[in-house]
Amino acid sequence: MFRRKNKTIKGPATLSEEEEAKYKKTRGRSFIMLGLALGMLLASLDQTVVGTALPRIVSELGGMSLYAWLFTAYMLAETVVIPIAGKLSDRSGRKPIFLAGMAIFMTGSLLGGMSTSMEMLVASRFIQGLGAGTMMPISMATVADLYAPTERGKIQGLLGAVFALSTIIGPLLGGYIVDHSDWRWVFYVNLPVGLIAVLVTSMKFPTLTDRRNLPVDYLGMLTLIGTLAPALLVVTWGGSTYAWGSIEIVGLTAVAVACLFSFIVIEKRAADPILPLWLFRQPIFSLGSTGLFIMAFGMFGVISYLPLFLQAVVGMSASNSGELIIPMMLGAMATSIGSGILLKRTGYKIWLVIGPPISALGMYLLSTLDSGSSAVEAIIYLIITGIGLGALMSNYIVAAQNVMPKKDMGVATGSMSLFRSIGGTVGVAFMGGIVNSRMTRDLSGSFTPEQMVGLPADPNSLGQILLQANAGVPEFVLDVIRQALSDSITYAFFIGAFIVLSVVVVSLLIKSVPLKTSEEYHEIEVAVTPSAPRTETMERVPEKEGGR
Repeated sequence: MFRRKNKTIKGPATLSEEEEAKYKKTRGRSFIMLGLALGMLLASLDQTVVGTALPRIVSELGGMSLYAWLFTAYMLAETVVIPIAGKLSDRSGRKPIFLAGMAIFMTGSLLGGMSTSMEMLVASRFIQGLGAGTMMPISMATVADLYAPTERGKIQGLLGAVFALSTIIGPLLGGYIVDHSDWRWVFYVNLPVGLIAVLVTSMKFPTLTDRRNLPVDYLGMLTLIGTLAPALLVVTWGGSTYAWGSIEIVGLTAVAVACLFSFIVIEKRAADPILPLWLFRQPIFSLGSTGLFIMAFGMFGVISYLPLFLQAVVGMSASNSGELIIPMMLGAMATSIGSGILLKRTGYKIWLVIGPPISALGMYLLSTLDSGSSAVEAIIYLIITGIGLGALMSNYIVAAQNVMPKKDMGVATGSMSLFRSIGGTVGVAFMGGIVNSRMTRDLSGSFTPEQMVGLPADPNSLGQILLQANAGVPEFVLDVIRQALSDSITYAFFIGAFIVLSVVVVSLLIKSVPLKTSEEYHEIEVAVTPSAPRTETMERVPEKEGGR
C-alpha cells in the first residue's frame, strides 16, 4: 500500500533511458495481448455456445437427464481452477500456465466433438472448463504486467469487449452451426483458433519475481477445491435434483463448511497462500468482488434463458435468436471500450455507478416482452442492457488492480474472476429455480393433477415440446405451455433487474483512488534535476509481518 508524504523535491521527475525504454510500447506486447485475447474469447465463448446446439445434441445422443450438466460441469471446473491458476502464474510466470490451460481446453474440445454419449460429452465439458478457468485470469493479470494503471483502462476495456462478444455471440455461433452444419463443429471450431493463440503467445512474457523457493500451498489448493465444488453442487442440485433436506445436500453442505474452516486456518499459516486472506482487508478488492458476484448473479441467469425464450415463446429459429442478441453485444462493447479509453480522464467510479441502473432498466424492459412483441422492441432493450454491462465489465478489476501490489496481481485478479464465476453459476441455478416455481404454479392452474403428471418438470424440456410441435400434443396445450413459459422467464428477468440495480450500492461505497503512474506502479526510484519545486511524492509503507 502507499501513503502520501509531503516533501519538497526540486525538479521534474524523469526516468533513466533504460527505464524509459523498458516501458515503451513494443510489438511483442501487442502480440502477447492478441494471443491472450484469443484464449479469453474461446474460454468465455464456450460458456454459452452449447446452449442453442443442445436440442440437436440431445436428439442424437439422448441423455436428457444430463442436460444441465453440460453447463454445470463446465462452470464447476472453471470456477474451481480460476484462483489456483492465478496464484500459480504469480509463482511460475504467465506463459507456461496459459499454454497449459490452452492445451487442456483444446483437448476437451476435441473430445467433445468426438463424443458418442452424453456422459462423454459432460466429461469433455469438464475438461474444457479446467482449461478455460486457467486462461481467463492469466489474460487479465498479464495486462497488469504490461501496462501501468494509467494505460490499463483501454486494454482492459478491449478485453471486456472480448468477454462481451464471446458471452453474447455464443448462442449466435451455436445456432448457426446447428442450422448449417454438424453440431460437433461447436467444439471443433475451437481447435484452429486455439492453435493460432498458442503460436502468437509462444514468445517471451514479462519476467515476474521468482518466488519458487517458497513451498507450494498444496493443502490450500485441496481445501479450496473441497469448499467450492460441494458448495456449487449444493446450489445447483438443491431444490431440484435433490430436496434441500436430503442427505445428499446436507452432506455436501457439511463437507463445504468443514473445508472452508480448514482452508482459513491453512491460509493463515501458509508461507505463500493460494488465496491470501489479507486481500479481503482491502476495501476496493472486497467491494469489487462483491459487485462482480451480484452483477453476474443477476445477469448470467437472464442470459442463459434468453435463447429459450426467443425460440420457444417468440418462435425464432436457433440462428435468428442468436442474431437478435447481437445488439446487447454491441452495447456492451461500446461502453467497455469507451470507458477504457476515457478512464485516464474520468476515473473508474463514474462507470461503476452508472452501469447498474442502465442494465437494470434494460432487464426490466425485457420483462415486458411476450409472444406478440416485435424484434425492434427486443433490440432496443438488449442494447440498453448491454450498455450498462459494458460499463462494469472490467472497471471493477481495474479499480482493484490499482491498489494491489504488483507481485500479487495474478492471485488478486484470479480471485475477483472467481467471484464473478461463482455469481454466474449461482445465478443460473437461482433463476432456474424461479422459472421452475413460477411455471409449475401457472401450469397447475390450467391442468388437472393427472395432466400435470404427463408434463416435463423443467422449462427446457417444455421448450422442446414447443420447438418440436409434437403431433400428439393438442394446440390448446401448446398455447398454455407457451404462456406459462413466457410468464416464468419474463418474471425471472424482472427479478434479475432488481438484483442488478442493487450493485449500485456497492459501487457507491468504492473509493475513487487516482490511477498510478508507470513510475508508481513499477515502484521505480525517480531521478530528479534542479528545477521547479514538486511538493508531493509516494512513499512505500513497509508491510506488517504476516499481513503483507
